[in-house]
Amino acid sequence: MFVFVYILIVFILICVFLIWYISTYNYYQTYIIRINESEAFIDTTLRKRFDLLNKSIGIIEANKKAKGKEEEPILKSIVNLKSQKLSNFELDRILYDAINEFHKYKEEIPSLIENEAFLKIDLALFESESEIVSARKYYNDIITDYNKLVRNFPSNIVAKVCKYKVKTYYDGKDMTDDDIQDFKL
Repeated sequence: MFVFVYILIVFILICVFLIWYISTYNYYQTYIIRINESEAFIDTTLRKRFDLLNKSIGIIEANKKAKGKEEEPILKSIVNLKSQKLSNFELDRILYDAINEFHKYKEEIPSLIENEAFLKIDLALFESESEIVSARKYYNDIITDYNKLVRNFPSNIVAKVCKYKVKTYYDGKDMTDDDIQDFKL
């Protein structure tokens, strides 16, 4: 009789452990899906910004030629991006620099302000800035919760079994600094 009770207790403990493990595993999967969705949204926003800057090159060149200036290529960092494989972090930094260059041309060439297509691009870039800021914040919030799961007991047991690692934050601190490796764990 005692053997049956011990077997029943062990069986119940195994069932409780399995239920906990499956529940925690599914919780991780929910966060992984949310991380992937936020990365996809960031990617889409960055592609939108890239396309807008790419469209502006012809407009800026036409207005620059009309003004008589042709010394350097316009937004050369954008033109060279197509052949490079970059992470979203690196692409965001390059696009940020290109947007600053875009605004420099806006100030240097007054005829651009009168160009309707250029103004539409400028407005779309402005709107995409708020999108990327909110996407970064959402991504970092999800990563914070995910990293807590990976580090805290007992959910770290599932992380070790499934080989889940701590993920880096999308750090949007001062983008004008020279520190390119501004990711934090």
